[in-house]
Amino acid sequence: MIERYSREEMKKIWDLESKFQYYLNVEIAVCEAYSEIGDFPKNDIEELKKRAKFDLKRIDEIEGEVKHDVIAFLTCVNESLGDLAKYMHVGMTSSDVIDTAFALQIQDSGKIILNDLDEVIQSLKDLAKKHKNTVCIGRSHGVHAEVMTFGIKLCSWIDILERQRGNFIHALEQIRVGQISGPVGTYSNISPEIEKITCKNLGLKPARISTQIIARDYHAYFMQSLALIASVIEQFATEIRHLQRTEVLEVEEGFGKNQKGSSAMPHKKNPVLSENLCGLARVVRANSIASMEDIVLWHERDISHSSTERIIFPDSLILVDFMLNRLNGIVQNLVVHEKNMLKNTCKFGGIVFSQRVLLKLVEKGLTREDAYRLVQRNALDAFENDGDFRKNLITDEEITKYLTPVEIDEIFEKKEFLKNVGEIYKRVLE
Repeated sequence: MIERYSREEMKKIWDLESKFQYYLNVEIAVCEAYSEIGDFPKNDIEELKKRAKFDLKRIDEIEGEVKHDVIAFLTCVNESLGDLAKYMHVGMTSSDVIDTAFALQIQDSGKIILNDLDEVIQSLKDLAKKHKNTVCIGRSHGVHAEVMTFGIKLCSWIDILERQRGNFIHALEQIRVGQISGPVGTYSNISPEIEKITCKNLGLKPARISTQIIARDYHAYFMQSLALIASVIEQFATEIRHLQRTEVLEVEEGFGKNQKGSSAMPHKKNPVLSENLCGLARVVRANSIASMEDIVLWHERDISHSSTERIIFPDSLILVDFMLNRLNGIVQNLVVHEKNMLKNTCKFGGIVFSQRVLLKLVEKGLTREDAYRLVQRNALDAFENDGDFRKNLITDEEITKYLTPVEIDEIFEKKEFLKNVGEIYKRVLE
């Protein structure tokens, strides 16, 4: 099975090297904002941009002494700047750097997720077009209901995933905020104009208000959007798992030439990729609960959210990236057993046509209650005795008083169930 992984790209956004680079980008953007309003000499800031650098090992050494990662970072950068260090971090507090850099990491990660979503949606559309008229059984409560097509099932998945894409875009836009507001967010030693310029140059919006940190309901909302994506992936994966069961066998995950399903049983082909997705969805959902807990902080700020976010954000974004890529691989390599799908619609002599028999009898003048009783009797007999519903109808004198053999044959035409497939496709794919 071939899968395209972007998770290395995603992981890089969240590694220590990148985190401190985002910090540096924010600090430099603030310096540039000061130079734009004429407070700092432009030439000095251009030179600062050339000189500014950091070293992870050195940051670690300094943090071992000062016990503060932002101070360690700034001290390390300042060592590369000489007298230009006087322009760094003027009027700012640590969270100005942390939360604004955090927003940039989320935005860059979001672009990867959006690309993943687009790829999966396109793969589903390709598969749906292929199976527009592939007859299968629809199920409710896990039990055969009425005839539909596999393409319609896929159209439902497309609709759900496109909706989650829209939700994700909204959440990504909501969290596209930065802050450069100083201690407790009052701009006591820095101008709101610096924040406005900095955020604009970084592609962010200034937070409407910040209390030394950006309020964590933004972050919880974003994490909920990831949890929704993970949950609908699990919905699709669960369906594939059910349809791959031996007694159903309507679809199967792609199975490689040298792949093995069991250490003990050579015949096994298991839906392991879909099972994996179901398990990972639990982790993403659990992380979203942790993000809800992070909303509640003491007064204007504390850092109880920080330790949580260092785990749940990279983990969830890397996981959802992985899950979408894995789902895309499953869809692209899905084996569809069209003959089995058709065969399953005909079990027990086509008992799934019972509603059409019921309606035809009502049309002939029976009350709905009487018609229901006659149809149910014949259907349950076929179901419970491994019989044939259609034959039961033909040999039931109470039925043949109202329906001729030709009319019964017409009732069992599948095309009546599929006459509005085109309208569904028009809504979803056009």
